Amino acid sequence: MRFLLTGGTGFIGHRLASRIVERGDSLTALVRSSSRRDALAALGARFAVGDLTTGEGLAEAVRDVDCVLHLAGVTKAREPAGYFEGNANGTRRVAEAMASLPRPPRLVYCSSLAAAGPSTPERPRREEDPPAPVSVYGRSKLGGEEAVRELADRVPSVIVRPPMVYGPGDVEFIPSVIPMAERGLALKSGFGPKRYSLIHVDDLNTALLAAAERGPTLDKADPARGVYTVSDGREYTWEELCAAVAHALGLKAPTVLPVPDSVGYMIGLGSEVIARLRGITPILNRDKVREMTAAAWTCTTERASRELGFLPTIALAEGLVGTLASYQQLART
Repeated sequence: MRFLLTGGTGFIGHRLASRIVERGDSLTALVRSSSRRDALAALGARFAVGDLTTGEGLAEAVRDVDCVLHLAGVTKAREPAGYFEGNANGTRRVAEAMASLPRPPRLVYCSSLAAAGPSTPERPRREEDPPAPVSVYGRSKLGGEEAVRELADRVPSVIVRPPMVYGPGDVEFIPSVIPMAERGLALKSGFGPKRYSLIHVDDLNTALLAAAERGPTLDKADPARGVYTVSDGREYTWEELCAAVAHALGLKAPTVLPVPDSVGYMIGLGSEVIARLRGITPILNRDKVREMTAAAWTCTTERASRELGFLPTIALAEGLVGTLASYQQLART
């Protein structure tokens, strides 16, 4: 297949680019004129210069491909407008450029479970559940979904909603747990049970490629058609996640200390203030805290298994070993 990939310089995107090349498919990466291209060039990728903010170059980039894998987006922003510009408006520009073609290619939009919203400890999220995002980030990703859906009668499209993603190249989730595991004390947002779904980056990319090759596309008359949540098929408590990371490091499970939501909110606010003074974008902010206060972020893979043939293959213990090994290798280079 001939793929156009957006977000190829990111954590998930670079791993997906490698997978596409290994399969023997044709890969073109959408990049800005200022983007660093060395890693993608080393894979043999071709490049199309375009800008999701202005739309410049997109019409040319989406021509002569079989599928557009749209992964580019914003996970951290100082202001809400930054999320919506990167996730909702940028996605709309990609879809509009595709819709202008006589025969648009297939579009696979990598959204997020945050767009659907949290679940409950008793029941995982399903595709037919009405979206109820609790964060600005989640609402902006849902905005991207809505943009794709509006053009679904002209552009055959699929939406994939992953939960937390980890694996080699992850610079946020696992790296945030490692220091707590090493200190033997892990903080937990709020009291009561917390449950999570996870997916290894390679399993997510398997799902994205499956969505590119087969399965129903969006239908305005059926909100669940062409939408897929994916995970490794298990649910984990926060205590289990922290213990798994510690075990992969050869350490004992850390003691988990609940932190009241009000305290977490103040920590998020403090992180924002410090980051603003330093002129950087914080990883932890009040928007992220809103997500952390939810009792569960879990989802089912039943529809993806049935319609895409998706089956996760990487268990958490195995995935963590590989992830930590990649960090050690990076430290040696």
